[in-house]
Amino acid sequence: MFLPNQKTFSHEIRKEGKENTLYINFFGYFGLPDIAMDSLAMEKVFDMLLENPNITKIVFVQFKNYVYDFPQISLIMDFVNAYNYLINQLQIFSISTLAPFTCKVCIGRKQNVMRYLFLNLLKRDPISCYVELKRIIREERMSKGKTGCSSICENHYISLLEKIKEILENTKLISQIKDRLDGYKVGSRKIYGEFFKPIIQPNFVFLKLISSYPKDAEIIEEYDIGEIYDKAHITILKLPLSTKYFYHVIPSEYLLDEIHTNLINLARNVLIEHQPKEEEFTDIEKIRQVFFNISRDLLNELASDKNIKLSYRQLIKLSNILVRNTIGFGILEILLQDERLQDIVINPPPHKNSVFVRHQDYDECDTNIFLSEYDLESWAAKFRMISGRPLDEANPILDTELILGKARARVAIVQQPLSPYGLGFGFRRHREKPWTLPLFISNKMLNSFAAGLLSFLIDGARTILIAGTRSSGKTSLLSSLMLEIMPKYRIIVIEDTLELPVDSLRDLKYDILRMKVRSALVGETTELSAADGIRTSLRLGDSCLIVGEVRSEEALALYEAMRVGALANVVAGTIHGASPYGVFDRVVNDLKVPATSFKATDIILIANPIKSPDGLHRWRRVLQLTEVRKHWKNDPMLEGGFVDLLKYDVDADELKPTPDLINGESEVIKAIASNVRGWAGNWEAVWDNILLRAKVKEEIVNAAMQTKNPDLLEAEFVVKANNAFHNICDKVKEEIGLPLQKYVLPKFKEWLKEEIKKA
Repeated sequence: MFLPNQKTFSHEIRKEGKENTLYINFFGYFGLPDIAMDSLAMEKVFDMLLENPNITKIVFVQFKNYVYDFPQISLIMDFVNAYNYLINQLQIFSISTLAPFTCKVCIGRKQNVMRYLFLNLLKRDPISCYVELKRIIREERMSKGKTGCSSICENHYISLLEKIKEILENTKLISQIKDRLDGYKVGSRKIYGEFFKPIIQPNFVFLKLISSYPKDAEIIEEYDIGEIYDKAHITILKLPLSTKYFYHVIPSEYLLDEIHTNLINLARNVLIEHQPKEEEFTDIEKIRQVFFNISRDLLNELASDKNIKLSYRQLIKLSNILVRNTIGFGILEILLQDERLQDIVINPPPHKNSVFVRHQDYDECDTNIFLSEYDLESWAAKFRMISGRPLDEANPILDTELILGKARARVAIVQQPLSPYGLGFGFRRHREKPWTLPLFISNKMLNSFAAGLLSFLIDGARTILIAGTRSSGKTSLLSSLMLEIMPKYRIIVIEDTLELPVDSLRDLKYDILRMKVRSALVGETTELSAADGIRTSLRLGDSCLIVGEVRSEEALALYEAMRVGALANVVAGTIHGASPYGVFDRVVNDLKVPATSFKATDIILIANPIKSPDGLHRWRRVLQLTEVRKHWKNDPMLEGGFVDLLKYDVDADELKPTPDLINGESEVIKAIASNVRGWAGNWEAVWDNILLRAKVKEEIVNAAMQTKNPDLLEAEFVVKANNAFHNICDKVKEEIGLPLQKYVLPKFKEWLKEEIKKA
């Protein structure tokens, strides 16, 4: 890119995907480069299009980039084509064209007119050129017979001018404004502002960001994201004829003044010479901290050299901007700071497709962000280094994860030949704090009774598969169940892509071990296979086993372990499937687990989105909790092997217990009760305990609502509440033999009341 000491108006053409981009250096120019308001800028563009007619994008490079896209360039290209036609075809400067009848009286005057209009005015100000041409035609008509020329010569000249006028009127710009030019003053450039509006961006970024709102858009909501020193502004807009909302973001780098923009540019040119090595990217947090420190010191030094005063806040802000636009992920880092975003999708080719996001409140949204090929190539290279996994023609899919501070995301990348138009990305943003059952109750994904039953099943050490479609909330639900495991038990987590909140659980004093295994989508690597990971976990002692997703050959190893009773504690994982039979079909027919081994599954939990009748809204819900009985031989569906314990009631918009559960006919719950003194054969005591757990969850949710303290729904407090619940149950059991609701619940309420006072 150009530097301030390079020659003003020097230029270069770059091939960027399908774009032929002309970069023009405006460093050293006395004003802001603006085609609409600056005649010299328009003339420079005109001359360069004459030389390079295949240009599709123009970038004026100064302290910021001023980007003009093809629709704007085509308006000037119309005049370039007209100019070429007038010069080469009509030959308007030729004596034989201007005076074909050997009239010598007016040839000098006519040549001066043509030079004035088409060597000067057309390039700088085509509207004024057109207005002046009309004036000259009027004057020529009025002066007929008074010029000393023959009438034949006069008529020919007027006819030539009329033809030139017709050519100009056929250009897109003149055709749209020719009826609005009464009283137009030659030299006025106000009208150009309607047609030439550059996208202004810092010249250290490559993406295209539309700063103006779409036409007729209605503002629905505005909010800020990011750190206090470095905020981005978000505006949610509704378009009149669109079923989607529009997500409009303005990062802080787009609001920098020229002094700070230039300072970042100077620092960036230094940092580019010191790109981190591939092996350094394996610890992204460490390398970012190193580069942040370098950026801070470098900016401070450059500012001092140029007598620029930077406050501490400004220095931190500029350092953050510099890091994310050099070794970082640019706009992606900003989007991942928005806790209300769930998915970020980039479809190729990037210059034709804006970034799409899924918002927790506004669902699918268009955005004002268009990435460049450079951005995508840079990201792909970084994800290859971070993951240590291949991404090439032989391996066109890459699954990995990205952790930037508190923000975590699952990353899916596709490239050619699988994606014929180039690199495509999908980012699933994870909540910064783990999901909890009280949180799910508050947003109606499930109700308190379902939460109580799940808590009972977790304590009962059952095997649970959470199934659903993509974006149904399977992983979030699994995270919430992990928090129901008592911290005294060890947990082993097996994942190929790190999505579960292991670090958060570790901070909450859980004894937890994470094992990262090879993705099912790649061939041989140095990573251990998921099946070997499960077999290894069995050698690590008595532990709860959490499998991030059951999707390949690890299913066989998992079921082998469950069948031989090697796992004495809870086993849980996620799997794709829209129904209990869909899960059976996937496990047995797709993953080749023997049908009899599938009986090791105790519970299947189905979570799927539901939609509004108009199709514009959707909500995540748990739709079904089903136990898998053990008496069937070949097909659990035909032989009554699936029994629903909870079923979603669409009218009530909640899960409701089935008669089988209410009447105590659940074999899974009976199996749990059979190993607990006082519960074996005592369905009333078991039912009382499930209701007790439901009431405890409900009390937490109600307390959060009444005190307007959402922190009561978060993992830290929920784990504390779960521990208190188990301790109270233990004391009550010692006193009366069973932890009955009428004794436990008042004590829990009293504990909750005291904890709220402390908060």
